[in-house]
Amino acid sequence: MQMPKLPTSAGRSLSALTGMFLFSATAAFVLWQNAHLTVLWDLSYILENASRIALGQLPYRDFPFPYAPLTFLIQAAIIKLAGRAVWHHYLYAACAAGAASLLTWRILLRLLSASRLPARLLASLLAAPMIFLGTSSIFPHPFYDADCTLLILFCLWTLLKLEEKGFPPRLTFLCGALLVLPPLAKQNTGLAFLLSAVVCLAWLAFCNRHLAGQGTGAPYLPSFGRCGILLVGTIVGCALAVAALHFTVGLHNYLLWTVHFAASRRLPALSNIVEIYRDPALLAGYVTFAAGAALLLLLPASRRKLRWLAAALLCYPSAGALSGLFRYEDPADRVEPLLHLWPVLLLAATVAALIQLWRARSVAQILPAILLGSIHGAFLSQQLWGSTYALWPLLAILIAAILAALAEAQPRTNPTRPLIAFALFASVVLGITGGYYALSHERLSYVDLDGELHHSRLPSLRGLAIAGDWLPDFEELADYAAREIPRDDAILAIPGEDLFYFTTGRTPRFPVVMMDHTVNPYSAAELASLARRRNVRWVIVKRRLQLQEEPIPFRAQLLEELSRDFVPAAELDNYDIYRRR
Repeated sequence: MQMPKLPTSAGRSLSALTGMFLFSATAAFVLWQNAHLTVLWDLSYILENASRIALGQLPYRDFPFPYAPLTFLIQAAIIKLAGRAVWHHYLYAACAAGAASLLTWRILLRLLSASRLPARLLASLLAAPMIFLGTSSIFPHPFYDADCTLLILFCLWTLLKLEEKGFPPRLTFLCGALLVLPPLAKQNTGLAFLLSAVVCLAWLAFCNRHLAGQGTGAPYLPSFGRCGILLVGTIVGCALAVAALHFTVGLHNYLLWTVHFAASRRLPALSNIVEIYRDPALLAGYVTFAAGAALLLLLPASRRKLRWLAAALLCYPSAGALSGLFRYEDPADRVEPLLHLWPVLLLAATVAALIQLWRARSVAQILPAILLGSIHGAFLSQQLWGSTYALWPLLAILIAAILAALAEAQPRTNPTRPLIAFALFASVVLGITGGYYALSHERLSYVDLDGELHHSRLPSLRGLAIAGDWLPDFEELADYAAREIPRDDAILAIPGEDLFYFTTGRTPRFPVVMMDHTVNPYSAAELASLARRRNVRWVIVKRRLQLQEEPIPFRAQLLEELSRDFVPAAELDNYDIYRRR
């Protein structure tokens, strides 16, 4: 691998402008998304639990909690430092998404700089669609998927920067410790990243074992000893994380909820992961992309027309994604061809990753394998349709890895214009179809987003905008609670779709604030028994939900159990209030 060329003064200025544009455009798009839509269920889960953490309650120990802690700790810190206001958290999501797009572009630039391709042009082309396909562009609220992807990008960028600097020991050790952060944001994606990174770095150390003792003779190649330092840092980081969990919430509690309980509610069968590659609609994409790659690698430079045919074959899967916008009327059908790009590009990236691993001499060459492991780890939660909304920056990097591998594998006498044409077309398609994906809110079809847009008058909900009557109805509930329900009384909310505790500043006195199958471990009888033991004085039942499906399969049974101890107190527009007999 060649050393990347040092940028000129003009190049540095252009780079600064490009980075500023990607950051600001992505952040602005996320803020705009938040200005006209709210997904109550998911936003409430993040901020309600962050509120109780900010009040001193500890997850895993004080209440059931099947998710990794980092996102909730960040949002709790925002509440502690800046007070309760929704727009603070929207601003965080926007800045985090902007940073992710910026890091994606820097990683793309580094990966392509050692190839014969125009790195600055292609990196900008592939990063531009991340304005619409960034970590928080499709789902704009703060969320653990977006935080995990941002941390993965930061770790990869740090590894590449260390590679440029010759892996100074102290920074290398610290970088190794940083690899532990993604699992603390999301278990499946983060653990898959950590394991993939450790295995690939160990393999890189093995491949570079002959460099041990050479000092800085080849500063951009990680020597055996320096890879060892990085892995030691990872071990120390894991030890510190385990110790912190043990002495705060208890390691047993953490494993019980984030591993055993979470796996019992969400972990799919391996066949479900393999199934995403078996769709008959993908066969044409597999064949054309493989044929295009083969032609580019086998044809000499003199066969120009056939080489452009190869470029067209590479573009075929992307063309299918674009044509879906015109072939179908239903938004779900229009988006599906875009998601079909994932299996095709993942298989192509797998081939490129295996070739790169075989002769790995640098971190850049093991990056595709690390990303492939991370992406398939993410699929363990909601497979292809549900898990990719915050992973698009990783796919952009894999496209760059495919381009670099094709450019390196073909004869150096062959022109790279067909590859540049493929990159340009893929970028345009991702921009257009990704823009439609984000603006159509098809990924958010599990909630009702129809109706007149309402903005909140409550100080803590400043910046919140919801289509429909959900906000006026909730504000009526907040007013009633302020008048009629003492602040120290324990409340059970069913199913808990609203920002009740975040808005009112009350302390939750019941173990669960939301009753979804994936987060609530209790049956109807157990919830009723807990309500008695915790001296719950009030029950709030939301009749109509923004969520399209009923999250509590035993709702009727639960209300029947509670009716033995509670009587009606009030009937609001969308809430029934009960108080203890």
